[in-house]
Amino acid sequence: MIEPDNSTLPAVARRCRVQRLGDGELHHFFGYYNKTAWDRTGRYVLANRVAMMDAPLVPELEVEVGCFELGDDGMFRAFDTTRAWNWQMGCQLQWLDGEAGRKVLYNIRTDDRAAHYPGFGATILDLDTGAKRALPLPVYVSAPDSRYALCVDYRRLYVTHETIGYSERGGPFDIPLAPRDDGIHRMDLATGDVTLIASYDALRRFHPKPSMQRAIHWVSHIEINPASSRVLFLHRWTERVEDETCFLHRLITMNPDGSGMRLLECSDHPLPQLADDFDPSAVGTFDYEKSEHQISHPLWRDDAHIVVWGPHAGEIHYHLYEDSDAGNVSVIGRDVLTENGHMSFSPIDARWLLSDTYPDAQTHRRVLFLFDMRDGVRHDLGEFYAPPWLKKENRCDLHPRWRRDGLAVCIDSVHEGARQMYVIDVSPITGVDNP
Repeated sequence: MIEPDNSTLPAVARRCRVQRLGDGELHHFFGYYNKTAWDRTGRYVLANRVAMMDAPLVPELEVEVGCFELGDDGMFRAFDTTRAWNWQMGCQLQWLDGEAGRKVLYNIRTDDRAAHYPGFGATILDLDTGAKRALPLPVYVSAPDSRYALCVDYRRLYVTHETIGYSERGGPFDIPLAPRDDGIHRMDLATGDVTLIASYDALRRFHPKPSMQRAIHWVSHIEINPASSRVLFLHRWTERVEDETCFLHRLITMNPDGSGMRLLECSDHPLPQLADDFDPSAVGTFDYEKSEHQISHPLWRDDAHIVVWGPHAGEIHYHLYEDSDAGNVSVIGRDVLTENGHMSFSPIDARWLLSDTYPDAQTHRRVLFLFDMRDGVRHDLGEFYAPPWLKKENRCDLHPRWRRDGLAVCIDSVHEGARQMYVIDVSPITGVDNP
């Protein structure tokens, strides 16, 4: 049952304590909004550390991989390095919650030119014993039960959507538009066995559109539900990768073996930008994120519902989709949540939706907020400046992430002139049942 919309009340400002992690001497960030940086105990917070605030992502550029130990002196401690990363997602560093102890997973570059994606793989590291295990593919997301991961070619993403890809020396190279032998792979985390579960050719033939025929195809925002039994992803295609406003989008779900594929939304629309005289350089850094046709940032609320920013029935909003053949969809915060953001529900109470905005064109400030699904009120937690000279591939989105107890959140931000991680105490809001 989809909840009715009751969101007509204005936003209110709430004062919450903000704490920067680390000593600020170097730069720290985590990356995406889709997973928590905290371990099960709340003592360790995963992070990446770099010596500079921004830099071109050449293949040789290295980042330290480690964590802050909050129960000790709060300092960052590196446990490895990697050259497979980007400013948006880091190296896909994540806890393996289905495993005992403290095990983490992250992407690496390798010397294996015979690998399925030559030169790329992943590592599982046991932080308690120091034992490492190599995996044959770079990971996009691991299942909550830690039995499998879903994987894509980050070299392809570097061509189609540079901000979330990995560069190659001598690249980017020409790649096929919709190959039969590439797409989303499922990798068994115990054995390393790999299976292609959704090829780009199969996606192009699934409820096909004429706009797909001459376009290059890719997938992003792959997410697995809490039960590890269902997968969502965005299927994207375009004839002009240089201009993100030419991207077309579909929200699709499937079973972890690729069966049971279901189309939840498609934003196929005419693209006047494809005219020969259109100048992609005239497109602003965040124009794509604010497009009325954008489908972005989907995430599971629970095993059967997905929150996403995107168009439906002629209007673009935060929407809640039911992953079923019934196709139930409802608007969240119709008159309050009016901008695209990185949204996720509290891990312990779906009353609270955490999200942010992209920088305002005049003030260059982003807003971090909680939305009360019960009362329809937006609680603004703070505004954070983002220097406009940070562009697409090196920008620093807030990417808010929950602590596991729902009483704090973590963001990446550059409002103090450095790329750092901050913890915001939201317990005054989420820790009490506001009447």
